[in-house]
Amino acid sequence: MVNVLYDERYEIIEGEKIMSPAAKLSHNKIIMRLAMSIGGYCEANNDCAEVFTDSVDVHLPDGNVFSPDFTVVLRENESILDWDGNINGVPDMVVEVLSKSTRKRDLTIKKDIYERNGVKIYWIIDPLTKSVTVYLLHDGKYFLDDEYIYFSDKEFSMLNEREKSEVKYEVPVHLFEGLTVKLAYIFKWCL
Repeated sequence: MVNVLYDERYEIIEGEKIMSPAAKLSHNKIIMRLAMSIGGYCEANNDCAEVFTDSVDVHLPDGNVFSPDFTVVLRENESILDWDGNINGVPDMVVEVLSKSTRKRDLTIKKDIYERNGVKIYWIIDPLTKSVTVYLLHDGKYFLDDEYIYFSDKEFSMLNEREKSEVKYEVPVHLFEGLTVKLAYIFKWCL
């Protein structure tokens, strides 16, 4: 939530107002790449969903208010979009990019709150490890789909043959059949 009068960025987590500092450039670059790839897909496919970056507040049914780094709302759920305000309801997909100040919350309480409210897909992107951890909601609980890790050529060459065979180069966007995002594209800023 942004308080325009004082230019404060904060979220409301379990009734507590938590300040949110501005994101770093690397953080912003990751979000822009997701917006271009997933947003571009949605636009090319009859606007099948709306995508939003971290300047949009999500008011969840349980009273928590978050400003996720990236949010997807499918066309069939667009009734939760208030075009003059916020997202009032449960998005279909949420992405958080870890930073020093948000890491613990994104990995614990926010994950639990997204799960409790029924967010179908939760991605956690870690710029330090160049990884994307994907959780999928099934029967009201998150299960780990996979952790997708980007390896530089040098890092890849240090893996054994079994490890090399298990490396994944793309992250599937489970909301859309066949859509993937290349890890090299997400982390291109740090290559």
